[in-house]
Amino acid sequence: MRRVIRKVFVSKVFQRKVVLITGGCAGIGRALAVRFAQAGARLVLLDLDQAALDSLAQHLAEHHNAQVLALRCDIADAAAVRAAVALAVERFGGIDVLVNNAGITHRSAFAETDLAVFERIMAVNYFGALHCTQAALPSLLARRGQLIVMSSLSGFAPMLNRSAYNASKHALHGLFDTLRLELAGSGVNVMLVCPGFTATDIRKRALVGDGSVISQPIPFVGKVSSPQDTAEAIFQAAVRRKRLLVHSNVNWLARLLARLAPRLFERLLVPRLSGLKPS
Repeated sequence: MRRVIRKVFVSKVFQRKVVLITGGCAGIGRALAVRFAQAGARLVLLDLDQAALDSLAQHLAEHHNAQVLALRCDIADAAAVRAAVALAVERFGGIDVLVNNAGITHRSAFAETDLAVFERIMAVNYFGALHCTQAALPSLLARRGQLIVMSSLSGFAPMLNRSAYNASKHALHGLFDTLRLELAGSGVNVMLVCPGFTATDIRKRALVGDGSVISQPIPFVGKVSSPQDTAEAIFQAAVRRKRLLVHSNVNWLARLLARLAPRLFERLLVPRLSGLKPS
């Protein structure tokens, strides 16, 4: 009986709620859009590819009867984000859940990475999340909503040849851990999500030191999760309004090891996390 009650509760939590997802066309973002649509949510999807947005919106409407507002938006552009959020509020009345999912990565040693690459990574991964949060926060406060922020294992553990990416994820933790404290008592929940390696296109479009895009995906030695499994874990954590979700093939032991025995962690796990085979 308890299981039945829990199942009914989960199915109703996001019914008619407005969920805004950045980077919503592919990978975890697309899987989240499908999962929230299945739960009866109304969706606002931001991405750079209008054709892909339109295709996904049609799929969600036809297969899940979802109401979708699909907007082309570069989240690194604060004015564009404010305009997109204003359209979402005008269309649906407000925003209940903001998922800061969009992100890019790179594969290059620090000494070989142009300043422009650091600036672009921070513009999307950090300032993009900041822009969206600033724009959506009044609505989230009014509706006692949720902020979901996609971080990474690199938010607490380094990966080789990802200095800009790692820095952007550490910055997200600093920003949103602080915001959580400032929002205490407001009814707004802030959840940081640290997935492990997931089969998405982010690694296939990684930048290199000069800002160009590598043609081959970054390798990884170990198990890779599916976007659907990661999205389901995020959805269930959102139902429980968790503060932190570490959904990883490396798991919490790696996080503990990184904090308590960093040298051992760097020797044993960092090469594997970075896609390097053990020597």
